[in-house]
Amino acid sequence: MNKARNGLGKYGEDLAARRLAAQGMTILERNWRSGRSGEIDIVARDGDALVVCEVKTRRGGGYEHPMAAVTPAKAARLRALAEHWIQAHGGAPPGGVRIDLVGVLLPRRGAPSVEHARGVA
Repeated sequence: MNKARNGLGKYGEDLAARRLAAQGMTILERNWRSGRSGEIDIVARDGDALVVCEVKTRRGGGYEHPMAAVTPAKAARLRALAEHWIQAHGGAPPGGVRIDLVGVLLPRRGAPSVEHARGVA
């Protein structure tokens, strides 16, 4: 991944983490890696529930909307990563696990748009 794209992703993840925290969630980890299985962008707690959050950031223009980025294969990978995280951290919380998506759209001008969809997978 090139530096500009990496920076764009980090900026989007920063905005997403702020949005989740503003909604009352506690950010537990960011960019958690499970060997070769992949990475969870944000792990948070929402009350008694564990939230595994995928963040997709796009610049305004001809690219697909960030909220369209979670395919069935991506959803399955996120569920598997959530299981790895739970195993590595002592088991599932009483409120279960939810997979959320935060889409960040950066227009050419104006403020970023941050959308949060709960329970996408």
